[in-house]
Amino acid sequence: MEKRLIECVPNFSEGRDKEIIKSITDAIGSVEGIKLLDVDPGEATNRTVVTFVGEPDAVVEAAFRSVKKAAELIDMRKHHGAHPRMGATDVLPLVPVSGITLEECAELARKLGKRIADELGIPVFSYEASAFTPSRKNLAVCRKGEYEGLAERLGKPGEGADFGDRPFDEDIARTGATAVGARDFLIAVNFNLNTTSTRRANAIAFDVREKGRQAREGGKLTGKPLTDENGKPLMIPGLLKGTKAIGWYIDEYGIAQVSMNITDSAATPLHVAFDTVCEAARKRGIRVTGTEIVGLVPKRALVDAGRFFLARQQRSLGIPEREIVRMAVKSMGLDELKPFDPAEKVIEYMLEAGEEKSKRLVDLTCRGFAEETASESPAPGGGSISAYMGALAAALGTMVANLSAHKAGWDDRWEEFSDIAEQGQQLMEQLLHLVDEDTEAFNRIMAVFGMPKGNDAEKAARAEAMEAATLYACQVPLRTMATAYETFAVLKEVAEKGNPASASDAGVGALAARAAVRGAGLNVRINAAGLTDRAAADDLVKKAEKIEIAAEEAENEILKIVNNHIK
Repeated sequence: MEKRLIECVPNFSEGRDKEIIKSITDAIGSVEGIKLLDVDPGEATNRTVVTFVGEPDAVVEAAFRSVKKAAELIDMRKHHGAHPRMGATDVLPLVPVSGITLEECAELARKLGKRIADELGIPVFSYEASAFTPSRKNLAVCRKGEYEGLAERLGKPGEGADFGDRPFDEDIARTGATAVGARDFLIAVNFNLNTTSTRRANAIAFDVREKGRQAREGGKLTGKPLTDENGKPLMIPGLLKGTKAIGWYIDEYGIAQVSMNITDSAATPLHVAFDTVCEAARKRGIRVTGTEIVGLVPKRALVDAGRFFLARQQRSLGIPEREIVRMAVKSMGLDELKPFDPAEKVIEYMLEAGEEKSKRLVDLTCRGFAEETASESPAPGGGSISAYMGALAAALGTMVANLSAHKAGWDDRWEEFSDIAEQGQQLMEQLLHLVDEDTEAFNRIMAVFGMPKGNDAEKAARAEAMEAATLYACQVPLRTMATAYETFAVLKEVAEKGNPASASDAGVGALAARAAVRGAGLNVRINAAGLTDRAAADDLVKKAEKIEIAAEEAENEILKIVNNHIK
């Protein structure tokens, strides 16, 4: 399951006092589950840009605490800096990273803005995706007149804040106002060119950026710039929506680049930008030799790119995520100028590397898993082993599909087998997750035994907790059964249609899938016996028995197909 993650990039009107900056970042870090990615203070701007990431509820809470701390420590009456600003916390955007939409972030931003206004008394303007009116999507409109213009705007219809609007007072004089919004992730990327010409690089940038270039008389570069009836420049739009780009020369590398900000990666994914710049460069006799990502990137940008280039090669997409990312790195030349380590550039991987995770069974070696099972500890037990057998069943089906997709003479069938392999990969990932979830279910029951039972209230709470933990310990292996059963569909397809030389692998997969179903079924029954709610227990057991019967039929059907191949 994809983890729900959002990024928050608040800008605070303090870039010189390190103690104040630290107090604000400490407030952010005080929320469990938050990863602070970057703190970038600017002395001339007297402004600090902070970047942090986490699950939605944690990010929203950390954002609120940061606004509260900034309001306590920053007095806007004394603030001076080169950057436009209107409050102690000037802007606060929420950015979807994974498992959450821009629209959901916009709703979170509105709720956060209301809370800031209600609890802290700070006027809040909603901007970008969370704006209530089209004009306020533009941050500059919300910040018109900056801090000094708030007295003229607040409390006036059409000019005031979206939340907490009131006439300018002493409290607002100290804190100013804040813009809270939601925007898409900004991908900063440079495309390396085999030229040193900034003019050529700029020409390519103007070809592709959304704004395009100013039209000229006769369509010639030397022609007179054209304007519309209002005297505004007449523009020829570029090829890529949601992008800004310029050309420049980089002394460090000795090459020119097209430097681009992708502000709407839904409209223009990274791989589409790469392909479009490559084609625009080719038409001007120039070649893109590689790509440089500046800062961090969401995993989806590289996964989508890797899948795109695999499909172009008519290769199966049902391969591990790390291989898909590697395909993106190589296809776009992300490692041309310097090594590209996804663990240091992909937000989700950075979070995984930074977490102090408890030991996960699926991270062990094959030997380590077997030895952990053989130890005197009661977990992992049969439930985790059943889930792992199911994962191996899915893996075998995926392997046969991938081998078939790449079989000589079967090039016209690559997509058919790629689809099957993708299904297998998804099932394998779900079952690997269930390996550790089954052990977690056991641990929940063990935790109940540590609860107090000194009086009737404690005994009642303990009994209620035990019932809930036992029910969960039934539901997890039942999910394992259902998911393992789904692998039969993959295994049957590859047994019937796949490379005949791998038929025995499909057969072993069917045996593993049946063992997974039956093993998990034993866990459902033994745990259901401990439920007080007998109706719920009987229902769980009946569901398990139904899956077991279907699994036996599916196994027999696949083994018949396999045996016909290997006679």
